[in-house]
Amino acid sequence: MSIEEIALEAEERMEKSVTLLTDQLRGVRTGRANVGLVESIRVDYYGSSTPLKQLANLSTPEPQQILIRPFDPSVIGDITKAIQASDIGLTPNSDNKVVRLNVPSLSVEQRKKLVSRVKDLSEEARVAIRNIRRDANKVADQEQTDKILTEDELETCKEEIQSLTKRYETKVNEMADKKSAEILEV
Repeated sequence: MSIEEIALEAEERMEKSVTLLTDQLRGVRTGRANVGLVESIRVDYYGSSTPLKQLANLSTPEPQQILIRPFDPSVIGDITKAIQASDIGLTPNSDNKVVRLNVPSLSVEQRKKLVSRVKDLSEEARVAIRNIRRDANKVADQEQTDKILTEDELETCKEEIQSLTKRYETKVNEMADKKSAEILEV
């Protein structure tokens, strides 16, 4: 493998870690209603587990309310059950046409717990990025042992991998700080 191939593979894997963190953070509550809280809830629809966003139109007509308008009204009962079974802690209200979720304001204690959760998720992402760096460095070392890379090329490769690691860790930190600020916003 060349330096570029090693770096490209590492970058692709780091990007996947950041994308996963983005998805996880979307599901963390803030003080406002956000469709990200419910879009990945899986609903049993005709025997298959389907994400809610594929079964319904999701919107936030008010700052403290999520409105779920199913494409097929017969699935409202299943959507209600799935929301109750999920761990988001919201009670669905249904009028057999739409499902409404009222998102209550967060207490200071709840906000602190959510900020702690964001820190945990971001630390997991940073650890994943560091593991990717370790793997890429191992590949580079092996290529040097196999006489494919010279010592200078090995150093260049490791420097490039380290710069990628710093860039993606900075991205993770910025995302975590932004989400924490959103949660602590009253």
